[in-house]
Amino acid sequence: MPTQLKYDTSLAKNAHLALIVAAGSAAQAQELQPQEQQYVQEQVQQEAKLVLLNRYTHRVYVVVAPEAKTVHARNEALRQAGHALLKQLRNDKVAEIAILDKTNTDASLYLAEGLYLSNYQYLSFKTKDAKPSPLHTITVADAHLSAQQVHELATVLEAVYTVRDLVNNPHSHQSATQFSEQLEALGRQAGFKTEVLDELKIQSLKMGGLLAVNQGSEEPPTFTIMEWKPDNAKNARPYVLVGKGVVYDTGGLSLKPTPQSMDYMKSDMAGAATIAGVIYALAKNNVPLHVIGLVPATDNRPGGKAVAPGDVITMHNGMTVEVLNTDAEGRLILADALSFAKKYDPQLVIDMATLTGSAMRAVGKEGLAVMGTAGETVMQALKEAGDRVHERTVEFPLWEEYGKQLESDIADLKNLGGADAGHITAGKFLEVFTSYPWVHFDIAGTAYLHSEDAYRGKLATGSGLRLVYNYLNALAR
Repeated sequence: MPTQLKYDTSLAKNAHLALIVAAGSAAQAQELQPQEQQYVQEQVQQEAKLVLLNRYTHRVYVVVAPEAKTVHARNEALRQAGHALLKQLRNDKVAEIAILDKTNTDASLYLAEGLYLSNYQYLSFKTKDAKPSPLHTITVADAHLSAQQVHELATVLEAVYTVRDLVNNPHSHQSATQFSEQLEALGRQAGFKTEVLDELKIQSLKMGGLLAVNQGSEEPPTFTIMEWKPDNAKNARPYVLVGKGVVYDTGGLSLKPTPQSMDYMKSDMAGAATIAGVIYALAKNNVPLHVIGLVPATDNRPGGKAVAPGDVITMHNGMTVEVLNTDAEGRLILADALSFAKKYDPQLVIDMATLTGSAMRAVGKEGLAVMGTAGETVMQALKEAGDRVHERTVEFPLWEEYGKQLESDIADLKNLGGADAGHITAGKFLEVFTSYPWVHFDIAGTAYLHSEDAYRGKLATGSGLRLVYNYLNALAR
């Protein structure tokens, strides 16, 4: 059963309750009996962060509001508290929990966020020993918050679940065609338009990058166009989101090693899933912005006709590229999509991709590598949007000198730079195909995790969705 987040201020008498209290006023919570107040205060003095009260018919979980130097740090601590609370709720087999905030802030939203995201499970292929979480309903019961605030958050978190499901799907159940069908289904659910271009249409558009990556595959490529255009859109020119949709990446003839590499390359379409999730959340929340999503999709296989290192291909914009490494394929399909985006005369283009191991080595799983040409105002706004949801960004330069690494002896450019700054030269390659304000996110380190990281969980995380949604939603206000 998927997790439900709702708003309801009418607490049932025996409802399990998560009570958020300030450390200095824990004993003043009217919801607690005198002995409970004394016990909670004693626990708080011993620096307890979560205090359990068993009333037999139901339980009260007292969450001590964290103290932090900044609002963002406080909110993140509340999300982490939600993760800790979930472990206790699962242990107690609690199915429904209501959250009540006695600090009179928006703390319930962040506790609920951490709780909801922590409760995600991917059990699609479990036939035995599956242990579904008992928790299925989270209710925010604060009268000082609004149903609209809770509904908007619930939709965004539902979108994160959707992205995680898409990324966790194995390639055996997600070819490029199947992926495009899944995106069409999302469009029907949320109310945005989708158009899927087949291989013949892709050929007619001369998307040489996408076609080259697809040469070794037995499955055709797709190019999906998603569009959310409400009648009250505030922008005359659309925001365009582009996502890397490599549904499985062997590296092609530049074959990847299997352990800790090819074995999780079903996640190489996380960028595409993320931008689809953003549009899904924008549409379901009826955000008044015109937004277009572009997803070039294919797998990358070393089949008989696979593009070979040293081959030269012609891109959608007419430029020629010397392919020196077939495992640098994501930039080839993204370049065609970025070139295609020019037709929309976009206000801004944002691309998201699990593009380089270099980004992961540079920043780890703690942040998203970002670079672009959109200017300081946009980059700062994106950074602030990321800070609000703890999806922190590290901006890297696109200095002209990096472009020299992409100079080819026989073509307009090559698809691989030198040994250093690989995430920057990949961005520099993409920049060539842009002619508008543009931002590139490399989410290779954050999109898929091999061990649990609090509420981000294990495996697919949905990284970047809340950041981009947060940024675009602010533009619509």
